[in-house]
Amino acid sequence: MTLSAAPRINCEVIETRAPMARIFNIQRYSLNDGRGIRTVVFFKGCPHTCPWCANPESMSPKIETVRRESKCLHCAPCLRDADECPSGAFERIGRDVTLDELEQEVMKDDVFFRASGGGVTLSGGEVLMQAPFATEFLQRLRRYGVHTAIETAGDAPLSRLLPLAQQCDEVLFDLKIMEPEQARAIVNMNLPRVLQNLRSLAAEGVNVIPRVPLIPGYTLDSANITRVLEFLIPSGIRQLHLLPFHQYGEPKYRLLGQTWLMRDVAAPDANEIAAIRLLAERAGFQVTVGG
Repeated sequence: MTLSAAPRINCEVIETRAPMARIFNIQRYSLNDGRGIRTVVFFKGCPHTCPWCANPESMSPKIETVRRESKCLHCAPCLRDADECPSGAFERIGRDVTLDELEQEVMKDDVFFRASGGGVTLSGGEVLMQAPFATEFLQRLRRYGVHTAIETAGDAPLSRLLPLAQQCDEVLFDLKIMEPEQARAIVNMNLPRVLQNLRSLAAEGVNVIPRVPLIPGYTLDSANITRVLEFLIPSGIRQLHLLPFHQYGEPKYRLLGQTWLMRDVAAPDANEIAAIRLLAERAGFQVTVGG
């Protein structure tokens, strides 16, 4: 995208009876979820059970209310109501938006998209849980030249995934545990379907960028990475993003009153990441760490 891109939509909202989606965050000025400066829309709800998930607030499709002790005034009586809380200690996670409302929100950042070649990325949770809405939303953005992307694990019927992927300039496609029984038991994933979906997207000419989270005890080993590479080579895909494990999600688990199963797991060191990167590069892949 260039500064001379076609004119874009204005920010006026026309009230319609449009479908709704449930989101929990809009993150602006993101540099790690596709090219350029991006606005990332996080959809609420995920069918997977990854122990390392850094967005635990994304898991449930329900709107949740949490309490931040640091803001609490300890009112008596406490109404436990996010709308009535005078200090904002009670906070609602999740809200419903229409196509028009979400379009208005993300197009506030159009100047950044134009200047950087960036755009909008739909993430989660798992955006495929709300694929019809997401597909129509990206169709709108593409009419105005906005670069579009999704982040997905690809575990849904192809009839749901393909129409959405075809509205994307990039599909950031996660590959996790590459042993089918372990994938089912640990992260509740239908790995054969995921792999077939990735093959189908590549065959349709979709720009798929595989990404592998490097999780100690789960995916951070040469055997799992070798399976990823052996699967990808016949597809002709030669890009690969490596996403090292981190502890940034731990405070969110505490906020939600949940146990962070990975609390005592150290992030991979530079030597471990370099070894995986070298393995992929020797197989002919252009590797990006961080994605």
